[in-house]
Amino acid sequence: MEFYKGKRVLVTGHTGFKGSWLCEILKMWGAEVTGYALSAPTDPSLFEIAGVEEGMRSVIGDIRDLEAMERVFQETQPEIVFHLAAQPIVRDSYKDPVYTYETNVMGTVHLMECVRRTPSVRSVVNVTTDKVYENHEWEYGYRETDRLDGYDPYSNSKSCSELVTHSFKQSFFADGRCAISTVRAGNVIGGGDFANDRIIPDCIRAAMRQEKVIVRNPHSTRPYQHVLEPLAVYLKIAALQYENREYEGCYNVGPDDIDCVCTSDLVTMFCKAWGDGMDWENRYDGGPHEANFLKLDCSKIKKKLNWKPRYHVNEAVLKTVEWSKAYCENQNMQEVTRQQIREFFE
Repeated sequence: MEFYKGKRVLVTGHTGFKGSWLCEILKMWGAEVTGYALSAPTDPSLFEIAGVEEGMRSVIGDIRDLEAMERVFQETQPEIVFHLAAQPIVRDSYKDPVYTYETNVMGTVHLMECVRRTPSVRSVVNVTTDKVYENHEWEYGYRETDRLDGYDPYSNSKSCSELVTHSFKQSFFADGRCAISTVRAGNVIGGGDFANDRIIPDCIRAAMRQEKVIVRNPHSTRPYQHVLEPLAVYLKIAALQYENREYEGCYNVGPDDIDCVCTSDLVTMFCKAWGDGMDWENRYDGGPHEANFLKLDCSKIKKKLNWKPRYHVNEAVLKTVEWSKAYCENQNMQEVTRQQIREFFE
């Protein structure tokens, strides 16, 4: 996208799964990219495997540290900010709720305060989650106007992040100098995700060990989509609202209803795509509460941004398997990653 050429862009959470893909896109489009995050959260990590640090400025720091983050803002003078840094795992939020709230709530406060103190910033996108809504496990999708009240500490902290963003927006940016949006995305899959307690990374680890996939919650339904789907939306919103504040707001981004599948169906797709006799085993463990049914109504973004998903869930699984097999074969993963980006945006 020509818009990003030469733009100063700051990405928090750049060492994570989504952040690494986002930085690679921005570099390909000619942006001057700075990242601020903790060290890569997994080993291995997409950030290291794909050489994401090449061609950008990477700053290792904690979003709970306001002074350190403000220094990066002052040095970089970003025009566009993408806030992806978070503690993103539901089960981990039960183990350490204080850290989860510190990172996801106060991290957002610090981010918005840095934006407030940095006049160069014209466009901000805060990435939250589809889990921000009070979930009644309804058959229909949640709309942007539905109540924010996530159940578990992760989901609830992201609901709080939405409220923090809204308060800062009303209190300090009513003058129009900076456009601010929040985007609520569903579960993303794609090559390079090595996180614990996520179903596709669990599938890939099992495949590499030639073992059955252990599925702990086979009947939960989620809006699965390829990682490039929401990233394309973040990039589009940031660009549009930079030029015209009419585009700022809160947006759901998720797949069509046909691609809201239960975990068992997703794992079956993966096993078929991987081949080699891959199979899975139901081992429901009755763990801490997680939503069983969740999907989004994306009517607003389809109408306002003329957006529609590029890949169906089966294509997203195939792309994930393609990337993962290339990794197993020790291919040049920066080139594999960039090729998938080119194919998506062509």
